[in-house]
Amino acid sequence: MKTYIRRGVIFILICAVLFALPVGAESAEKETETIAGEATSLDLPCRAAILMDAATGTVLYEQNADEPLPPASVTKVMTLLLVIEAVDSGKIALTDSVSVSAHAASMGGSQVYLKEGETMPVEEMIKCVVIASANDCAVALAEFVAGSEEAFVAAMNARAAELGMKNTHFENTNGLDDTVENHLISARDIAIMSRALIAHPKIFEYSGIWMDSIRDGAFGLTNTNRLVRFYRGCTGLKTGSTSRAKFCITATAERDGVSLIAVVMAADTRDIRNATAAKLLDYGFAGFETYKSEGATRVAPLTGGTKRTIPVSFASFAATVKKGEGAKIVQEVRIKEDLSAPIAAGDTVGETVYLLNGEEIGRVPITAEESVEKIGFLTLFRRMLASFFLLSA
Repeated sequence: MKTYIRRGVIFILICAVLFALPVGAESAEKETETIAGEATSLDLPCRAAILMDAATGTVLYEQNADEPLPPASVTKVMTLLLVIEAVDSGKIALTDSVSVSAHAASMGGSQVYLKEGETMPVEEMIKCVVIASANDCAVALAEFVAGSEEAFVAAMNARAAELGMKNTHFENTNGLDDTVENHLISARDIAIMSRALIAHPKIFEYSGIWMDSIRDGAFGLTNTNRLVRFYRGCTGLKTGSTSRAKFCITATAERDGVSLIAVVMAADTRDIRNATAAKLLDYGFAGFETYKSEGATRVAPLTGGTKRTIPVSFASFAATVKKGEGAKIVQEVRIKEDLSAPIAAGDTVGETVYLLNGEEIGRVPITAEESVEKIGFLTLFRRMLASFFLLSA
């Protein structure tokens, strides 16, 4: 008799829970840092400069970084970015043959002396632009991608706007400034477009080359960026010089997992430019580190759904901190309590917070990996009955 009474009580409790369950409940949703200026001024011998952590975009040092200035051949960073993006999108291929126009062949300054009607593969032209700063190849590639240099320049300015480059205006693809009127860019904007370019690892296959050749070895190429050979960890990227722009560079380097971008504009000589870039990079490597945390997938408990758990995930996270502080960062994974169905894939179900000395330095949303529908009445009733008979067995 006691067994039947106990079963009856359990059954009544099950029904009470069942009918108290809310109907139509919905899951709740929750809603370019800088470290510059903390150090004593480096008093750099140039008009403008900036140092940026390539992984996070954090500015580590800046000097007059927002003044628009003539960039000379550093312009070609944007040219290369659009060409590489055209390759990655399938619009053009590295093996495509580019036919040289009279306009491209007419370029002066740094060049590989293309002839009108000459053909050269896209990849070889990219190599010429990166290593030898070839003005003629820059124009030929622009015409191949966009149909004309004018159309390509319009695309350069549009891409600059998309990247948030607020002090930039391009008038050509190569930085020659003897006929332009308003071809200007700031040091900060150069760092921004350089970061966008090196997000395509393919560029390092060219920018790290010291010496090479084209035309079956008949024409030698030597990298205009001497830091590639003489600065430990240098991976690229682009130099430039004209009488108006003086000597400019955007230099990338990596050591011990830290990737930096140093921009120098309007230095008086090539040696001053290179030494200033090296000084910036030294400052960055000596004083800062990049904290990196990989993303992860976890399983969270779920109520009121056709499944009792749901896979959730969060993306990787990176932050720039002072040297030695990376080991002090604490990661807290905060998944919402009492998650209930329905939940759609992509819904935010929590956040991962990163703390340094108790202060938040960043957060990443935690999202559902799949959708889970709210459990139906009959399914829930069967599930509870199964539990009931299991308990009473």
